Order: sequence, then C-alpha cells, then structure tokens
Amino acid sequence: MENNKEKTEPDVSTEDKIKGAARIVFYKKGFAATRTRDIAEEAGINLALLNYYFRSKAKLFEIIMIETLSGFMKSMVILLNDPKTDLDEKTGSIVSKYIDLITKEPEIPTFIVTEIRSNPGLLLEKLPIKQIIQHSVFIKQYKEAVEKGDITEPNPLHFLINLIGLIVFPFIAKPLIIGGIEMKAQEFDNLIQERKKLIPVWIKAMMSAR
Repeated sequence: MENNKEKTEPDVSTEDKIKGAARIVFYKKGFAATRTRDIAEEAGINLALLNYYFRSKAKLFEIIMIETLSGFMKSMVILLNDPKTDLDEKTGSIVSKYIDLITKEPEIPTFIVTEIRSNPGLLLEKLPIKQIIQHSVFIKQYKEAVEKGDITEPNPLHFLINLIGLIVFPFIAKPLIIGGIEMKAQEFDNLIQERKKLIPVWIKAMMSAR
C-alpha cells in the first residue's frame, strides 16, 4: 500500500522543474504566445507529464504570475514597513534592491507590465496591494514629513509611482536605449548602477520641490 501511495504522489522536484521552465518561457513570451509544448521542451519532459502535474496552461501561468509578483511585493513590504529606517533610507534600499533584482532577471518588468494590463483583477484578488499602500510604516512617515514641511507633495502615490517608474522604465526601454545611441551592454549596466545613487537624489528633490 505504501509503495502504491509513493508512486501516485507528485514528485516535488519535477513540479519545481516544470515551474522553473514555465517561468523562463512565460517571461520571454508572455501567456498568449506560450504553448504548453514550449514549457515541456524547456523542462526536458514530455507533454503528458506536464499535463499530469498542471492541468492547464492558464493554471500554471496563474501560479507563476502570483509567485513572481508576490516575491516582487514581499521585499517591498519588508522595506516599507521597517520602523528603523527613515524615508531616505527606505528609498535607497528599494532602489538598490530592485535594480539588483531586475539586473539578474531583466524579463520581469515587461512580463509584469504586460500581464497586469491583461488581467488586473487576478492580481487585485491575490495581492494585498491596498493594505500595503494604506497601512505601512512608510505611509506614516510620509504623512509626518508632509506635516513638517519636509515634503511638499501630499499624495504618497506620486512618490511610489515616481520611484518605481525610475527603477523599472530603463529596463523596459533597454532595446531602444542601446539601439538608439549604439550603447554597449556593459555601458548600459554601468548606467543602471549609476542610477542607484541618482534616483534617491531625484526623488528627494521632486518630493520637496516648492
């Protein structure tokens, strides 16, 4: 009986292998252009085995999408809720953390932007975005800075949108930036690393402009 049970239980290593392959293919092609056969080939397994572990492309995509965004948001939540850091320190930490993350996995921004436009309801249902924005230590500190006059823009959403945009946009526009001025890949990487110091300066100047 025990041997039969072991044979019918999913192999976690195979499941993780499929998810890893799906992540690679979905990041490159998006949901619509990806075939389950593409994922099976990337994982080095047959299509029947993939279907055994994950019944549909849509289900597998939902898992990858939620895991990707959850990981992306989890770090943000930790940084925004750190009571030991002030706004300047939070800004610097977020910039450094996410530039390093996206440098390692440059397909993530385009993947997220594309799929957010396609299915925002799924993300709003699965991720506590509203709670993150409204009830974080960051929001409390931001309001205090506005009251003191250190920040002139009362809406913290401008802060977050500007911050995320300055981090993410260069990665999305990388082909245009490199192709437009014939920049080498290493030069682009150096430019991105320079932004770790520049973005916090720009954000502080924007938020305190009079």
